[in-house]
Amino acid sequence: MRFIIQREALLKPLNQVVGVVERRQTLPILANLLVSVGAEGVSFTGTDLELEMVARCAAEGLEAGEVTIPARKLFDIARALPDGCRVDVRQQGERVVVSAGRSRFTLATLPARDFPQVESIEWNERVTLPEATLKDLIDRTAFAMAHQDVRYYLNGALFDLREKVLRCVATDGHRLALCETAIDANATARRQLIIPRKGVTELQRLLDAGDATIDLEFGRNHVRAQRADFTFTSKLIDGRFPDYEAVIPIGADKIVTLNRDEFRSSLQRASILSNEKFRGVRLEVGINRLQIVAHNPEQEEAVEEVEAKSAVDGLAVGFNVNYLLDALAALQSSEVMLCLRDANSSCLLRDVESDRSRHVVMPLRL
Repeated sequence: MRFIIQREALLKPLNQVVGVVERRQTLPILANLLVSVGAEGVSFTGTDLELEMVARCAAEGLEAGEVTIPARKLFDIARALPDGCRVDVRQQGERVVVSAGRSRFTLATLPARDFPQVESIEWNERVTLPEATLKDLIDRTAFAMAHQDVRYYLNGALFDLREKVLRCVATDGHRLALCETAIDANATARRQLIIPRKGVTELQRLLDAGDATIDLEFGRNHVRAQRADFTFTSKLIDGRFPDYEAVIPIGADKIVTLNRDEFRSSLQRASILSNEKFRGVRLEVGINRLQIVAHNPEQEEAVEEVEAKSAVDGLAVGFNVNYLLDALAALQSSEVMLCLRDANSSCLLRDVESDRSRHVVMPLRL
């Protein structure tokens, strides 16, 4: 096994794959990458048994073969080498030698036959969509995923495939983020798949906001994303996602329209004096104005007033300021709508121009 490649060309696939490899492993082979050299070029495969990432690139001086190499060490070596150098990677018995200029590194290997392979998967649905669109869906929702929640089905994002629409939904029980996009494919049946948190964050890291398209394939227990230079496969969380549509407030008829940037800046300033534990702020809605009030145990107070379009008067609701700020960061239009019902109900945040992205935040008792 041998290939010769520019340092920058090697660094890109290694960077794509290394995130999947866990630093602490139960099996030594899982700390390694499977490096396969064939007539088409070089492929690098990393897995933690839940996710599998295969990155491909072109190279010169190809000598076919495959072996597993310590992932983190190979990545650190490539990263530390000088820009523009040519890297020669060749197998010598049970070792791999990485040479570049006057540098030479000898790495231990493990047999390729011991590397775990993803089971054969039957793919039921396939959707092709712009890569930038998929990245946008994940960017607008992933922040609301739960982290190590006992309700394991919340520790990921829901991909809800329905007729002509793909939705991405995440919730941690205190807030919910939803974003949808139209798709050309017509799903044969509605499918709901929960991708685990690590799978979502790795996919988010891989995607670019360019013009390329990406293929999403859905199986019974797996999802796969494919681009020309990589194939990403993730197991799904076996659980039932909550009925998220029931959480979106109905009858939230008290509408407050705000300049997004002004509202966001005011919340950030008020948050400085909010309670460090609960992060609560009170929104007091009046005719064409919104007041943001924050208190803390030291009896300090912040008051911010924002211009708003509102016919509501005398409504005060408490929220976690971080949840409001996260939702505003995921919205994109210059003006946003705050849809409220009463002091004990969730609020719905959305762009004025479009409802494809919606955010629900539970109220906080202050």
